Amino acid sequence: MFNKILIANRGEIACRVIKTAKKMGIQTVAIYSDADAQALHVQMADEAIHIGPSAANQSYIVIEKVMAAVKRSGAQAVHPGYGFLSENSKFAEALAAEGVAFVGPPVGAIEKMGDKITSKKIAQEAGVSTVPGYMGLIADADEAVKISNEVGYPVMLKASAGGGGKGMRIAWNDEEAREGFQSSKNEAANSFGDDRIFIEKFVTQPRHIEIQVLCDSHGNGIYLGERECSIQRRNQKVVEEAPSPFLDEATRKAMGEQAVALAQAVGYTSAGTVEFIVDGDKKFYFLEMNTRLQVEHPVTELITGVDLVEQMIRVANGEKLALTQNDVKLTGWAIENRLYAEDPYRGFLPSIGRLTRYRPPMEIAAGPMLDNGKWQGDAPSGETAVRNDTGVYEGGEISMYYDPMIAKLCTWAPTREEAIERMRVALDSFEVEGIGHNLPFLSAVMDHPIFIAGEMTTAFIAEQFPDGFVGVDLPEQDLRRIAAATAAMHRVGEIRRTRVSGRMDNHERKVGTAWNVALQDQSFDVDIQADHAGATVKFNDGSALRVAGDWTPGDQLANMTVDGTPLVFKVAKISGGFRVRARGADMKVHVRSPRQAELARLMPEKLPPDTSKLLLCPMPGLIVKIDVEVGDEVQEGQNLCTIEAMKMENILRAEKKGKVSKINASAGDSLAVDDVIIEFE
Repeated sequence: MFNKILIANRGEIACRVIKTAKKMGIQTVAIYSDADAQALHVQMADEAIHIGPSAANQSYIVIEKVMAAVKRSGAQAVHPGYGFLSENSKFAEALAAEGVAFVGPPVGAIEKMGDKITSKKIAQEAGVSTVPGYMGLIADADEAVKISNEVGYPVMLKASAGGGGKGMRIAWNDEEAREGFQSSKNEAANSFGDDRIFIEKFVTQPRHIEIQVLCDSHGNGIYLGERECSIQRRNQKVVEEAPSPFLDEATRKAMGEQAVALAQAVGYTSAGTVEFIVDGDKKFYFLEMNTRLQVEHPVTELITGVDLVEQMIRVANGEKLALTQNDVKLTGWAIENRLYAEDPYRGFLPSIGRLTRYRPPMEIAAGPMLDNGKWQGDAPSGETAVRNDTGVYEGGEISMYYDPMIAKLCTWAPTREEAIERMRVALDSFEVEGIGHNLPFLSAVMDHPIFIAGEMTTAFIAEQFPDGFVGVDLPEQDLRRIAAATAAMHRVGEIRRTRVSGRMDNHERKVGTAWNVALQDQSFDVDIQADHAGATVKFNDGSALRVAGDWTPGDQLANMTVDGTPLVFKVAKISGGFRVRARGADMKVHVRSPRQAELARLMPEKLPPDTSKLLLCPMPGLIVKIDVEVGDEVQEGQNLCTIEAMKMENILRAEKKGKVSKINASAGDSLAVDDVIIEFE
């Protein structure tokens, strides 16, 4: 076995690989850029080597710099993680030339399957059904428009060397095809150093289901079930689960066997993923093969008990697979939610800054377990697991230079319903402050009827949130539970306040029992009868809820029980009540005396400032170009400027007709959130 492995990556995947390597007794080497000098993966590794400036195209994807670090470290093997150089055949060749093992597939397999154009041609030649499209090189935007018309709109423009949603655009007409071609080329060049683009038919109402394969160099290959990855935004996966709630055993077997056959046809070794589009009739079409470890691999590990990183290392060391297909069992259900540094209330635009608070839920180990390929038995019924793969820590910086993913929160349970419920509690328990993040949106997805029913497609977010995410209006039953809990919490705070002031001897009696709780346009008059074990909160309609918990003023997470059922939410003190975040809702909860509530209803509502004549920067980023000049008359939907952030280009368009009166930025400027870019008359 190897003595030392270098991880040619950063963030959570570098941390993930380090954990398994340490478990196997292998020393680890991290590489880092200027921006990552204090990163978690650098702290976790046995040694770390600086490789250059912050931008990935000047550090992490520069083969010469990574190879210099490999030589300096004396590492015997390199794990590339995903993204960056993980599917770069030249990098694999450079390692082979130095006698260093690549923890991944052979160069030939990377070249054949890592390139999306070539892989589709091979799949077609092998008789695999593929999505219609044009696999040749496209010279310019005019040719992209011509091909798009021949294929038929809508079409998908995709980077040949792409992944993670980078370099991908959907076009519904000639104008979008022209714009999408250039943006895709730019993103592909910046992210992968390869700007080749191909076009395929965009299949409406599809499901994205992928098969995990594992092959060794001795001719053995197996598949470890599937992952449902249909919930995506801008072609980037947000929620994944294993197994899929849509597949039956016959379809799973057919997809798995086809995936293994395709992998073995190109001499594939290591872990890889064959992606399919599956229609409503369970007909599946080869989409692409990712010749690397997938971001969402933890859900497969949770239902199979197989450590995929360990298997990759063992295969790279020349070992035979310890598992056969008959050994693979799918136990229970696993769900993964990707926590991103992006603001769902601002159209999911990237957010950067310091993590002033980062407190993930406690990780809990459970699920099926394997020991050297031998089953140790299924997980006990009723147990659940929580896993959080992350590469950040409280006080750390979220940089504009890299992917905005903060963590991958996973839950496992014996059934899908239990896994979803465990995820709901875990999301509500996850504390993140200092940046915008998508926790509220993830909570909303977990409660959405279509997701609960397992009937989602890749159009889920676009169809269910057409106007973006504006928060969640909770049902009255949930509001009553929160109202009861916050009323009891407010009473605790009032007692604490009177004790500190020293003004009252019989403080509990004088604090009072009658209160009004106002939240999300609902108002509840309640009466609180407290005892040493908790409080009974009676509503004016005669109903009552029993509240218990160990919350004390100042705690930012409330772990309560209401009528014996857990209720977890994030809480912060505001004037006259609390800011509460739970189940995708972010709301102010005002707890007032009856007289205060009466007066509050007479207060005028404060209106937000008028920004209708300003184009504000929606995210921290770099101005790529300004498309208008002072004096221009602009029309609704017209391009105004392009901003690059976290390797993605974002085009800002006019929301209505207007005339440009002032431009406050130019190409190359770095802007913060809400900086004024353009002013209109």
